[in-house]
Amino acid sequence: MRNYLSYIADTLSEEIVSARPLTGGDISSAYLLKTGERTYFLKVNNKPFAEEMFRAEHKGLQAIADTRTIAVPHVHLVDSYEGNSFLLMDFIVSKRPDSADYQRLGAEVAQLHQCTLDDFGFSDDNFIGSLPQSNRPHSTWASFYWAERILPQLQRAVGENLLSRKEIPAENKAISRFSDCFGEVKPSLLHGDLWGGNYLITKEGTPYLIDPALYYGHAMVDISMSHLFGGFGTEYYDAYHEIIPKPANYAEQMELYQLYYLLVHLNLFGSGYHSSVSSILKRYF
Repeated sequence: MRNYLSYIADTLSEEIVSARPLTGGDISSAYLLKTGERTYFLKVNNKPFAEEMFRAEHKGLQAIADTRTIAVPHVHLVDSYEGNSFLLMDFIVSKRPDSADYQRLGAEVAQLHQCTLDDFGFSDDNFIGSLPQSNRPHSTWASFYWAERILPQLQRAVGENLLSRKEIPAENKAISRFSDCFGEVKPSLLHGDLWGGNYLITKEGTPYLIDPALYYGHAMVDISMSHLFGGFGTEYYDAYHEIIPKPANYAEQMELYQLYYLLVHLNLFGSGYHSSVSSILKRYF
């Protein structure tokens, strides 16, 4: 650790006065760094793809920042040194959200979702967790969601013997099902991995988004992920849906979008997620 800390200190021209590990990271190690000037949050990973992953995270954070709809931490450095890749950003002091915080978070996420482009996808590929996520542009949402989201995860699961080939639906059937369920969709800028661990509320009540898996897709994707593991108060959804109303087939869309994240968890963490994936596949295909 000392070598890359020295490298970071030299690059910043700031002396690091303390560094302590933080808990909670599944993919990368995390540290709280203090210098004479400020407090930083440092993520470190020695996997071969780590610098690419951190640069994609930086690009996603910058894309959100550029919308001026919701805050993100400022990134100071993305680099590698002696086999360790790292991402250095501002450390955000946070608190437990109250009702007003959830309302503001919901409204600002809705404002983010109102940022749009012509096509679905993004200018660069990125990652969902530690898994690659393709953002190849598509003009239709149903084809994007099948080809760039669901199919790659199904194929990975089959390759790891976590699903059988007979559980994979035919492409035409899947795209038809998606088209019928999702209807006309406008590309919205998504966080892409919006669970309860990927937002922070400052002590002043300012919402921050972290760890994006960003692309342009259906706004309901972020809403569905936020429901999957909890962590968002009812006030969040009330404020969000005042700006972007619920679709008529809310429950069905939620399950089909949660399928992607359940497949990701199946591929990352193993067979404990098989029954959840299998039940959605059987119900819709």
